Amino acid sequence: MSTSVQGKTVAILAADGFEESELASPREALTSAEVNVEIVSPNGWQITAWAKTNWGQEYTVDKTLEDTNSDDYDMLILPGGLFNPDTLRTDPAALEFIRDFFRQHKPVAAICHAPWVLISAGVANDRDLTSYPSVKDDLINAGARWHDRSVVVDKGLVTSRSPDDLEDFNTKVLEELAEGKHKRQVA
Repeated sequence: MSTSVQGKTVAILAADGFEESELASPREALTSAEVNVEIVSPNGWQITAWAKTNWGQEYTVDKTLEDTNSDDYDMLILPGGLFNPDTLRTDPAALEFIRDFFRQHKPVAAICHAPWVLISAGVANDRDLTSYPSVKDDLINAGARWHDRSVVVDKGLVTSRSPDDLEDFNTKVLEELAEGKHKRQVA
């Protein structure tokens, strides 16, 4: 697997309040496979994680959202948490950045509450997805088909329910990154 993803570049789009394990674990899995990973944020050069019940570590941002574009990446990952998706879904630049990955048919992965951002970006309709259970109704109302599974993959879009599913999520992230562009992945 690592030879097919080695040297590719993945963006993790996050703002303050992302669930720490949902950024740290995929980043570790990707860097172990020799993938370049960059944290991209609209919040500046430092963002603070949420670690289950309290504020977690600060993370250094590699690129601000205004200084990058989707052309620079092979895949996008959206960690969850409550605060992070709520911030990103109201940021027009973040939504446009996400839509660009879909327009370019690149794989995207979202976990936990991050599918809220997919709804706001207008890319959840007619897709098979999963999420944290409290996001289920929002996804269904946006036209998605919700499944209670650890990981769901739909035409290059990977979704998972929670940090408990990170092992399955990471496996599918690497598989979809190896597969590359998906012609049916559209905005």
